[in-house]
Amino acid sequence: MRSRPCHFVVLAAGEGTRMKSSLPKVMHAVAGLPMLGHVVDAVRRYDPAASLAVVVGPQMSTVEALVRERCPQATLHLQTERRGTAHAVLAARTSIPTDRDVIVLYGDAPLILPDSLDRLRRLVADGADLAVLGFDAADPTGYGRLILDSDRLVAIREHRDASDEEKRITFCNSGIMAFRAGLLPGLLDAIGTANAQGEHYLTDAVELAVARGLTTVAARAAEDEVQGVNTRAQLAAVEAVMQDRLRAAAMAGGATLIAPQTVFLCVDTEIGRDVVIEPHVVFGPRVRVADGATIRAFSHLEGASVGSGAIVGPFARLRPGASIAEGAHIGNFVEIKASDIGPGAKVNHLTYIGDASVGARANIGAGTITCNYDGYGKYRTTIGEGAFIGSNSALVAPVTIGDRAYVASGSVVTENVAPDALAIARGRQSEKPGWAAAFRKRRSGAGDKPGGSGS
Repeated sequence: MRSRPCHFVVLAAGEGTRMKSSLPKVMHAVAGLPMLGHVVDAVRRYDPAASLAVVVGPQMSTVEALVRERCPQATLHLQTERRGTAHAVLAARTSIPTDRDVIVLYGDAPLILPDSLDRLRRLVADGADLAVLGFDAADPTGYGRLILDSDRLVAIREHRDASDEEKRITFCNSGIMAFRAGLLPGLLDAIGTANAQGEHYLTDAVELAVARGLTTVAARAAEDEVQGVNTRAQLAAVEAVMQDRLRAAAMAGGATLIAPQTVFLCVDTEIGRDVVIEPHVVFGPRVRVADGATIRAFSHLEGASVGSGAIVGPFARLRPGASIAEGAHIGNFVEIKASDIGPGAKVNHLTYIGDASVGARANIGAGTITCNYDGYGKYRTTIGEGAFIGSNSALVAPVTIGDRAYVASGSVVTENVAPDALAIARGRQSEKPGWAAAFRKRRSGAGDKPGGSGS
């Protein structure tokens, strides 16, 4: 499969003006990761030892940062003018070795799989000089056609140049190409001097190779795998395919998705066995759900971890830094941010817990708020093991509630509470007998009528 080292060139300089965005096209996310990140990861999964060059456009610092993050050893090359795909590869010529096979692919095709890269590479390893990855298009309109003579690829014909007979061909060009070691630099030189219009396309390499008597072939991939993205609609179509893949992988790994099409995952979502995910759940980046947990309907999780046997939702929001321990319960209309919820703790209703530590088996009553922000800084709340926080309480950080302590309902707690103590921080209730009857009599005598609509 990899008889000699391989070199990859990823073209990522496209502006994507049809997407009407200030963001570089390849930085638009699919399942929580920029498209280029998916392509780089596919290369790394296929061959961790492969060398990688990425061609970027001017003022693409975010693209460069992503490449450094995903593959620190990659080289970056600037294409200052956009004059075709061969011109883009020429920008990376200094990185192209003569002793490695070369595969050229695109940063806006995030669905490519390592198996297809392997299939393409095998053709070169088995003796082909040039191999193109194609696909059978349901509607080939607009695509370049792969023209075959038996098993030999003889040309790539653009749709506008194709004859009526050639337009009936459904085997189309993905743009992804593999070259035998040492071949690509010479072909690039020929393409660079042959095109008087100043546009240099890598597809011209096929006919140049055929004219030289070289072996040119094609491999097949699924159509959805080689989809490129130039519009928001195409981005949505690619997202849909990626989500189907991620859902299938989660279920194959032992999770139950009750209504899979309503669950949205990120590429880095980790879901354990016997996890149950109810309908309409969204997983943002960096979420881990351990075995046996339940994520109930209409919940949103991002940057959070959920322990084994824990229950989250329905209608819960876990923000970055939320850590829900084994057997804990996070209920409806509860928001957790940058907080550790201990084993068996319960935060069941209408509550905000931010910048806090909640001990094992603590119970947080409905309407509780940790007041963690004073407009300038954020402060931490610590709630001990087995503590009980009564409903509608406000805990003004920084504050510590001791183990097994009670906070009376409706309290505003501004000072630490000792273990096993009861804290009552509310105004005393007073009662005026007969006041209500006297009030009604007084008002009715003035001509007011009870039961008005109010303001």
